[in-house]
Amino acid sequence: MSIHDTHPYQMLMQAGIHLNISRKRVKNINFRLKPHTLSVSVPLWTSDKVLVDALQQRLDWVLSQHQKLLQQQTLTVQQQADNHLWLWGEVQDKHLDESEKLALYRQELSQVMPELFAKWQPIVGVTASETRIKTMRTRWGSCNTKARRIWLSTYLVAYPQMCTEYVIVHELCHLHHANHSPAFWAQVKQAMPEYKRWHDHLAGKLC
Repeated sequence: MSIHDTHPYQMLMQAGIHLNISRKRVKNINFRLKPHTLSVSVPLWTSDKVLVDALQQRLDWVLSQHQKLLQQQTLTVQQQADNHLWLWGEVQDKHLDESEKLALYRQELSQVMPELFAKWQPIVGVTASETRIKTMRTRWGSCNTKARRIWLSTYLVAYPQMCTEYVIVHELCHLHHANHSPAFWAQVKQAMPEYKRWHDHLAGKLC
C-alpha cells in the first residue's frame, strides 16, 4: 500500500496539510510542522510501514498543533494589520482602520484578478466559472469544484503579487484534482515551478 493511501496521509490532506517526506542520512525520524506543511526527514533505510506508524503516533499532535499555528498566523496578520498598511508586500506610510483597509484591499484585488486569471487559466488548462473575493483569515483561497467557483482572500493584497498568483494556480489546479494528492502538487509545479517560494512566503510572517 502506498503512503498516500494510508489513514494518516488522508487525515493530513483533509486538514489541508501537505506532507513532504525527505529521506536523508539521519538517525531518527524528524518532524517539522509549518502552516499547511508537515516536513518529515527519515533515515534512508526506513520502511514505509515504519514511517506510517510514526505518522500515526504523531497525528493527533500534528493536527492540534497545526490549529495553533493557524491561529498564531491569523494573530500575526491582525497585529501587522493593526500597526501598518501593507500593500503588495510593501509597507505604506499611512494608517487606515480595518474597514478602510479591507475596502482598499478588495479594490486592489478586484482590479488585478481578471488579468491574473486570464494569465494562468491557459497555463493550468482549466477555467473557473466564477471568481470572488472573501475576507478569510486562515485560508488564502478556496475552490468549489462542483460549481467551479474560486474565492481569494482579501488579505492577499498585503503580500507580493506573486503570492496571489500562486493561490490562483493552487485553486485552479483543484479543478483538476479536488484533493492535495501527489498528482495535484505535480500539476501545481508544472504550472508554476517556483510555487514553493510563494507557498512558503504565505506560510510565514509578513515581511
